[in-house]
Amino acid sequence: MDVLLIRAFALLGLAILVALAARRLRLPYTVGLALAGAALAAFRVNAGLALTHDLIFDVVLPPLLFEAALNLHWSELRRDLAPVVALSTVGVGLGACVVALGMHAWLRWPIESALVFGALIAATDPIAVIALLRESGITGRLRLLIEAESLVNDGAAAVLFTLILAWAAHDPSAAGGPMAAASAIVVIAGGGLLVGFLVGLVAVAVAGTSDDHLVETALTVIAAFGSFLIAEHFHASGVLATVAAGIVMGNLGVLGPKVGSGLGLTARGRTFVLEFWEFAAFLANSLVFLLIGSAMATIDFAREGWRALALAVLLALVGRAVAVYPICLAFSRSRWAVTLNQQHLLWWGGLRGALALALALALPADLPYREDILIVAFAVVAFSVIVQGLTAPLALQWLGLRPTKTAAAKLR
Repeated sequence: MDVLLIRAFALLGLAILVALAARRLRLPYTVGLALAGAALAAFRVNAGLALTHDLIFDVVLPPLLFEAALNLHWSELRRDLAPVVALSTVGVGLGACVVALGMHAWLRWPIESALVFGALIAATDPIAVIALLRESGITGRLRLLIEAESLVNDGAAAVLFTLILAWAAHDPSAAGGPMAAASAIVVIAGGGLLVGFLVGLVAVAVAGTSDDHLVETALTVIAAFGSFLIAEHFHASGVLATVAAGIVMGNLGVLGPKVGSGLGLTARGRTFVLEFWEFAAFLANSLVFLLIGSAMATIDFAREGWRALALAVLLALVGRAVAVYPICLAFSRSRWAVTLNQQHLLWWGGLRGALALALALALPADLPYREDILIVAFAVVAFSVIVQGLTAPLALQWLGLRPTKTAAAKLR
C-alpha cells in the first residue's frame, strides 16, 4: 500500500510539473503528459499502473464524462440536438465503414477484423476532445457541438462495436439479424440513458433534502460512478448513463433552479461541486495521458510497418471527414447550419484517445488480427494526441476561431 501511495503521489507531482512546463512553453497539456509518459517508459521507470480496459472504464471515464455533462445546458443542447445526434450516429457508422473498407482492400485484413477496428476507432474520444477544448478556451455553439458529439457518439460506437464483435465471433444469439440489432440498440443506448436519467433524478431529489455541501458533492460522486456501474451491470452503455446523469444533475441541481426554490443544490454546494469535479477531471486526465504515453513507448510499431500505420492514420482522417462534411452539408440550409471553418475544426479536432484503446484492449484473444488491431489503434491514437493535439491551437488561429485573450482569461 505504501509503495502504491508513493507512486500515486509521484505521478501527481509529475503531472503538476508537466502542467507548469506546458503552460510556460505554450504547449497542450495533454501532449506534454503523453510525452512525459513515453519518457518514463523509455527510462524504464515503473509507474505502478498499466493502461487497461478496466482502469479506463471504471476509474477514468466516469469523472471526465460526468464533469463535462454537468456543465451542459439542456436548453443549448436541445437547440442543436439534431446535428449532434446525426454526427454521433450516422457519422460514426460512415466513419467506421470507410476505415473498415480501406483496411480490408489495401491491407487485406479479414472483413471481420477490419470492421471491428473501424468501429472502435470511429468515435471521437471525450477525454481528448474535452481536454483540447479546455486548453483552447473555445466557447459558445462550437464548443457545444464538439463536446456534445464526443460525449454522445461513444454510445453509438459502443453499440456498433458490440454488434460487429458479436458478428465477428459468429454469435447468432447476439447478432442474429435486424431484430437482434434493434434489440441491442435499445438495451445498450436506451438502457444507458434510462439508468442515467433515473439515477440523476434520485440524486437530485435526495440532495434537495440536505443543506450540507459535502453531502451534496458525495451524491454527485455516487451518481457519476453509480450510473456507470449499474448500466454496465445490465449490459447497457455506462458512457451514456453517466452523461445522462450528469446532464440531469447539472440542469436540475447545479445550473438550473434558483437557490431556495426547493430544487437543486445550495449556493455553496453548487460552487463546491463544480470545483470538485474540475479537480477530479484534472486528476483523471493526468493519469490517463501519462499512461497512454507510457504504453505507446512499449508498443512494437515496427511489426506492422510504417506503410500500414500511415494508411490507418490516413483512413481514420478520411473516415472522420466523411462523418463530418456530408452531414453538415445536409443541415446547410437549415437553422442548424455549421460554417465551413467550424466543420474543419470538427474534422481535425476529432481526436481519438483512451476510449479506442480501452475497446482494443478488451478484444477477445481469439479474434483474428487482434495484435495488429491493437498496434494500429495505438498508432492512430499517438498521431491524434501528439500531431493533432499540437496543431489544433494553430488550426484555431488559421480558421479564425481562436477566442480573444479576454474571453480565454475569463475561462481560467
